[in-house]
Amino acid sequence: MARRNAKKILVILSEYGYWGEELIGPLHHFDQRGYEVVFATPTGKRAHALPPSMDPEFIDPPLGRSVTSEKVAELTRKIDASDRLDDPLDISAWVPERPYTADDDYLRKLEAYHRAIDVVVEQELEEYDALLIVGGSGPIVDLANNERVHQLILGFLRTGKPIAAECYGVTCLAFARDWEDRKSIVWGKHITGHCKEYDYKDGTGFLGTDFMMGPPPYPLEYILRDATGPEGRYHGNFGKETSVIVDFPFITGRSTPDSYLTGEKIVEVLEDGLRRYGW
Repeated sequence: MARRNAKKILVILSEYGYWGEELIGPLHHFDQRGYEVVFATPTGKRAHALPPSMDPEFIDPPLGRSVTSEKVAELTRKIDASDRLDDPLDISAWVPERPYTADDDYLRKLEAYHRAIDVVVEQELEEYDALLIVGGSGPIVDLANNERVHQLILGFLRTGKPIAAECYGVTCLAFARDWEDRKSIVWGKHITGHCKEYDYKDGTGFLGTDFMMGPPPYPLEYILRDATGPEGRYHGNFGKETSVIVDFPFITGRSTPDSYLTGEKIVEVLEDGLRRYGW
């Protein structure tokens, strides 16, 4: 139960599967603090954990070992079977869609779109203290290039609130851009995310589909290196057990082992004013 005057966190989950620990880790720290957590998905469907993230016997191909402990697997199965993730916010119903330039009466529609976006940013996001985008393979499908998700990210950025993302969820930060200059919001920033060495060569899978891909359709590390530009930097920290970077307002976690530390740093940003960590 949330404490009086507790922080309120918006957590975005993919409908095509999130990695269990990447939700469980931050949620552990939010619950300890009594934060209120509100879940959202692209179309309001209930999110589910990717099956390998609930299986401690699953061997992660790049690492050659299990990346899911018995405890985390149990906690993931527990939340997946509970009603806590039921009835998430429907982002498609909440955030308007930008009109096509070929639409009839485009100018009036664009003006209406901007008015609606201002309402979301200035009024409806006011109650939230931070945003978290949970990783896994699912975000590749329905979060990475989701302009409505980008608008929520830009809304948190405009209001100066912390924005956290893990693993392939960090792609959303690279692609969230102002429509006018189209420069990534992480340009000049220090961030981390799924490094090339961690990518599968084969077997990338998503919930709700009947196929398995080879490698991910894009190498996140390369995207992040380009998105941060010459004044920023991508930190893969391959060979180190954890990689979490805080370059306010962004808190980024590389992959599964970094989930609990990501949650810890989000809390430190909110409670202690942490502005830089890990670089």
